[in-house]
Order: sequence, then C-alpha cells, then structure tokens
Amino acid sequence: MVWLHRYSKLVAASTVLLIAAGGMVTSTGSGLAVPDWPNTYGQFMFRFPFEKMVGGILYEHGHRLIASTVGFLTIVLAAWTWLREPRRWVRRLAVGALGAVILQGVLGGMTVLFYLPAPISIGHAGLAQLFFCMTISIALFTSRSWLTDRSSIDDLRLRRLTIFTTSLVYCQILIGATIRHTGAGLAIPDFPLAFGRVLPPLWTAPIALHYMHRVVALVVTIQICATAFYVWTHHRRQPQLLGPALLLVGLVALQATLGAFVVWSRLQPIVNTAHVVNGALVLATSLVLTLRTHRVKLDRLGAVDERSPLISSASALGVRS
Repeated sequence: MVWLHRYSKLVAASTVLLIAAGGMVTSTGSGLAVPDWPNTYGQFMFRFPFEKMVGGILYEHGHRLIASTVGFLTIVLAAWTWLREPRRWVRRLAVGALGAVILQGVLGGMTVLFYLPAPISIGHAGLAQLFFCMTISIALFTSRSWLTDRSSIDDLRLRRLTIFTTSLVYCQILIGATIRHTGAGLAIPDFPLAFGRVLPPLWTAPIALHYMHRVVALVVTIQICATAFYVWTHHRRQPQLLGPALLLVGLVALQATLGAFVVWSRLQPIVNTAHVVNGALVLATSLVLTLRTHRVKLDRLGAVDERSPLISSASALGVRS
C-alpha cells in the first residue's frame, strides 16, 4: 500500500502540472496554435519535432504531451488500485478517475475541433478540477495517516461546514473559468474598486460576471475563515483537521493576492496561471478537510467492504499489502 500511495501522489502532482500547462495555454491565447487533433500539424503527436515547438505551439503541444502522460499514469493507477486495494469504494474511485481523464481528453479535442467554444472550454476546465480532486482523494485514502488514524470525530456541524466550503470553492472556480474563456478578465480594469467605485457605474454581462467573481471570492474567504475558526475552537487537538484548516487560510489569502495581481498585471500569463493553480490547491485542501471530517462514515463504508466475500477472498490470497 505504501508504493500505491506514493504512486497516487505522483499522479496528483502530475495533474497540478497539467492544470498549470492548461492555464498557460489559455493565458497566452494558444488554444488554436495547433489547429488539428489528435495529430499535431498532421503528424503523430509523439513524433512532432521538438525544434518546431515554439511560441504558442510550445504551450499547446506541450499541454497535449503532459495530458497524454497523465492519462497513461491514470491507467496504471486504476489497474494498480483495482488489483491491490481491498476497499471497493476506493477501487471504484480509481476507475472513476480513469473515466474522468478519458472524458477530459475528449473535451480537450473538442475545444480545438470546434474552435474553442466557451461551454466546452469551461466544462474542460471544470472537469480538470474534479479529476484533480479524485487523484487527491485516492492519495489521501491510501496514506498511512488515513489507514492508521483511529480517531472518531463525528461532528455533524463541521461536516456541513466543510461540504459547503468545498462546494463554494468549486463554484468560484467555475465562475473564474467562465471569465477566462469569455474574455472577461479585464471587464473591470481596476482593483479593489470597480471603475473607481464600490459598484460599477455601468453593467454589461462581462462586467456583471467579473464583479460576481469578486463578490463570491469575498464570500469564499469569509467561509474558509469561519470553517478554520470552528476547527480551531472545537478540534484544535486534532492535527489531521487543524493542519488542512490553517493551510486553507494561507492558500485563500494567497489566492486573493494573486487575483489582485491578475488585474494589476493586465492578465500577465504567469500570474494568471499561478492564480488558476493556487485555486486548484485551495479546492484540494478544502476537500481533504471535508474528507477527514467524514472519516467515521467512510470507515463504516469500509467495514461493509470487509464483509464482502470478494474482499475476504482477496485478503486470503494476499492482496493486502
């Protein structure tokens, strides 16, 4: 199980790299730098000459190469988990991750073939975050800390808090993706004010979308701080909860700072991409906290798996590691 955990962390880390590569593609406007798919200028993807990977081609083709690598790693992860993991629900999660990465590849191809339609591009971005959450979850469920932790935290209020926080963060990410793929990133060109005022003096769809992103960002920040405060006041002696809660506060502060610099830098690609990647880390950290608050319920689900004849037979054959 140790090696499966290490491998799942590798897949999760590779997914962060993939999100960053996708962010650079969008930030540099390179989505159609390679106009065909799945080939690259008529050549098999892996045979395309490196010396021709310049400008936007470097970002788009590089993104495809990283995506293909993550896809292959996910195939191995799904097979390895299915063969070595005794918990049925974890195996199903790994298979779900494989299905998600396949669908992600199809959506990526459709964005090129249909010339970057906003709905497909936004779906592509949203699914990338869900796939990242799946890999993070598998890494958590196979970790030593999860397998050896025998704490029995059963706090219904905290579970509801964390579920709402994670859902809110994901909704904010979708709003951000919509802004990126509809060109509304500078619909309001100043920050923290909007055209020098608290409320924009005029309203258009891009301005309303951009302003909503700022308002929801404030709500997310308050919600994260409230969740972390609850953990601090009620579960301070539980490091498996306190650690992610404090990290979440730090990440959301960084995210707000990056969001400001996205406007101040006029959508500078590296800053813009850092904002996307850090948003994914905020979501993943919130998810980890949420899953840890549901440990008792997931343990009960695991207990049902343990009584399964299939799992009992697998255990007898030494499938457990």
